[in-house]
Amino acid sequence: MSLTELSGTPTPEPATTTGKPARSARRTSPFGALLLRLHFYAGILVAPFLVVAALTGLAYTTTPQLDSILYGDQLTVAQVGDRQLPLAEQIGAARNAHPDGSITTVQPGDGDRTTKVMFSVPELGENQHTVYINPYTGESQGQLTTWFGSTPATTWLDDLHRHLHLGTVGEHYSELAASWLWVMALGGVILWWRRRGAARAAARHLLVPDLSTGKGVRRTRGWHATTGIWLTVGLLFLSVTGLTWSRYAGANFAAGLDALSARTPEISTGLTAGPPAPAETGGGHEHGAAGAGGVVESAAFDRVLTVARGAGLSGPVEITPAPEPGSAWTVTQVDNTWPVRKDRIAVDPASDTVTARSDFADWPLLAKLSGLGIQAHMGILFGLVNQILLAALALGLLCVIFWGYRMWWQRRPTRVGRRAIAGTSPARGGVRGLPLWALLIGVPVTVAIGWALPLFGLTVLAFLVIDVVLGAVSRRRRPAAAPTSPAPAGS
Repeated sequence: MSLTELSGTPTPEPATTTGKPARSARRTSPFGALLLRLHFYAGILVAPFLVVAALTGLAYTTTPQLDSILYGDQLTVAQVGDRQLPLAEQIGAARNAHPDGSITTVQPGDGDRTTKVMFSVPELGENQHTVYINPYTGESQGQLTTWFGSTPATTWLDDLHRHLHLGTVGEHYSELAASWLWVMALGGVILWWRRRGAARAAARHLLVPDLSTGKGVRRTRGWHATTGIWLTVGLLFLSVTGLTWSRYAGANFAAGLDALSARTPEISTGLTAGPPAPAETGGGHEHGAAGAGGVVESAAFDRVLTVARGAGLSGPVEITPAPEPGSAWTVTQVDNTWPVRKDRIAVDPASDTVTARSDFADWPLLAKLSGLGIQAHMGILFGLVNQILLAALALGLLCVIFWGYRMWWQRRPTRVGRRAIAGTSPARGGVRGLPLWALLIGVPVTVAIGWALPLFGLTVLAFLVIDVVLGAVSRRRRPAAAPTSPAPAGS
């Protein structure tokens, strides 16, 4: 089966069962023809990437429950006590359980959550060893290899969704999917609105599938389009937030934030009073915590936590020792559920004073939206409701893609001599029919979008090349018209 048979000129509608010819298709404007052909190519060629993204994203939505099942013994305590032990004693227990490495971060336990003491080990690279301590008894409840605090299962599913465990090469798949998702969603909305018209009775089927058209491709198209309408806002959100941390488009987004001074503010850890005081010993606080800046006293964690609570940092927090001598420690709120708590302070452990502060309320608007968007994309911001919405989006997207491929198959030619394994593509020629003003506006806009979203730009160019080649092949294979014989004399 040749490519031209899969992408030729659409066949006319068959006759109805009553013997009357079917109603002729409404003449499509050049803009509609171009959009329809672009939507078709994207649906056929990009949809497989969206299927992978939807399946891996659906799996990732289950990570909170998966962590509870797999790592409940490490993450939670069996019985909540009346009083927590000082952090110095908990860190000492973690150091006894993990003698090697340097302590990079401590997350004090809260409620039934264990205290997390994270150790940097050179051979682990970006990963850490996290020791989980019962904050009420000081007992070690196990150790896991984590990535910025994420459990092995969450890390594995996160890598699967982002790059299929293929590293930098695999990141292209997710960026390609995110780059086209918004185009396909908006294009589908426009096409469906143009098809249904603006009449009140017809517009009703934007939200309710029209099942009065019998069976076949029209019914499938009704389910495909109406479900896509319901999913549009969510799909646009996933596309935008997914692009913010992609490789190429994400780099352009970060450059834009820098140009607008809209990045998440940094917090200064510099001290002018000189290096911190030497470590104390005795009194049960002799357990050293080897940080990036050398050995620090475990008792300093308790003092820094007290300062942070006094400064208004409530809820779960993360304490990071000074990266080098003469620097301040940082304490960061890590509550990512709505309403988020993400304030940060820098603390001088020698004088127990706050040297710098960065409150979430003072962040630039784009930095706030970017942070909240990422948390919602990960299914964290609104807890279980967020997970359910993401799962519904993933399942809905899979259904829309299935119906799209089903329509392609239902539209296949079935007459003898013209059979094909799939339907024909929409007629080409939309670009040639566009008015000059549309080209003068559309070409620069497309180039600008292609620059901001490089994988989108490259694939648009690839689609154009494929379309031109298929058109050339189709014209060469088309039989020439038979010559007309001259009329007999005297006729």
